[in-house]
Amino acid sequence: MEYNIAVLGGDGIGPEVTAQARRVLEAVGAAYDHRFTFREGLVGGIAIDTEGTALPDATMELCRASDAVLFGAVGGPKWDDPTAEVRPEQGLLALRKGLGLFANLRPVKLEPALIEASTIKADVLRGTDMFVLRELTGGIYFGERGRRDEGRTAFDTMIYTVPEIERVVRMACELARGRRKHVTSVDKANVLETSRLWRETATRVAREYPDVQVEHLLVDACAMHLIRRPASFDVIVTENMFGDILTDEASMLAGSMGMLPSASLAEGSMGLYEPIHGSAPDIAGQGIANPIGAILSAALLLRHSLKLEAEAQAVEQAVQNMLAEGYRTRDIAEPSAETVSTDVMGTLIAERLRA
Repeated sequence: MEYNIAVLGGDGIGPEVTAQARRVLEAVGAAYDHRFTFREGLVGGIAIDTEGTALPDATMELCRASDAVLFGAVGGPKWDDPTAEVRPEQGLLALRKGLGLFANLRPVKLEPALIEASTIKADVLRGTDMFVLRELTGGIYFGERGRRDEGRTAFDTMIYTVPEIERVVRMACELARGRRKHVTSVDKANVLETSRLWRETATRVAREYPDVQVEHLLVDACAMHLIRRPASFDVIVTENMFGDILTDEASMLAGSMGMLPSASLAEGSMGLYEPIHGSAPDIAGQGIANPIGAILSAALLLRHSLKLEAEAQAVEQAVQNMLAEGYRTRDIAEPSAETVSTDVMGTLIAERLRA
């Protein structure tokens, strides 16, 4: 089979880790007789410097013509001014809107070999295996905003519609059906009207899935329980801003943000796949970034956009094997342990797949 993959490396360590994910996909192609055609596009800060916009039209067209998007990271000190008219993160937000990517899926599964890498006690972490599903195209990030009273008052508007809530809750229930059949819907219904609509809609949608248990949890309680009893969660579904915060909290259960992948999914097969970490400009170009989050994002690409389940599992198994054999990048290594570079980690995983 032939597949077209758009590669948007972006800024900082983004190009370094996406290069390793691409290497692993090429190994998958060799092992399973698939052909992947990779085409690169500009996004983020580098696109601002080159084209004057965070998402050039050519990049958007490239993504729409592809089967999936492999994404790195955007941003850096050069573009850090929050008052700037054009900012790197606008490229990612525009991609989400333009491609209809309404749900961000983040698996958080603790690798047994890394149980000591987390700052949380091992007996609390053991058994942690969850998905966090974050609604991506609604909420406060996309509502009306502005200043008034000569700039002394600022406002951001959180808006949600029933269809936006329905589709992401349905996705969560479908996902839970293939797992432990438990969904935790997170809101702030004791305070926010949008959260009351969220809870009402989630409750109604849950009736369509009598085999799935759906519970409701306030966002502050969820933040606490993620640290107290992470293994109790199966699938968490929540709105945009709450999901943005909770997913970063949940990522630290695994010991490093460099370990975790994500998938931003549309209603069809289109998806954008990226590691959850940022551009990490402080380590860019040093060859020490952890590529595993990007490589596992490539596994999600295989699973969700290309429907290649066996190939996705092979990538995930290759990563587990490397960790079990003791290979570590700097972020997940013990202080005195020997580490491997970004390139070496990607090469080792690709070699296992080719073998």
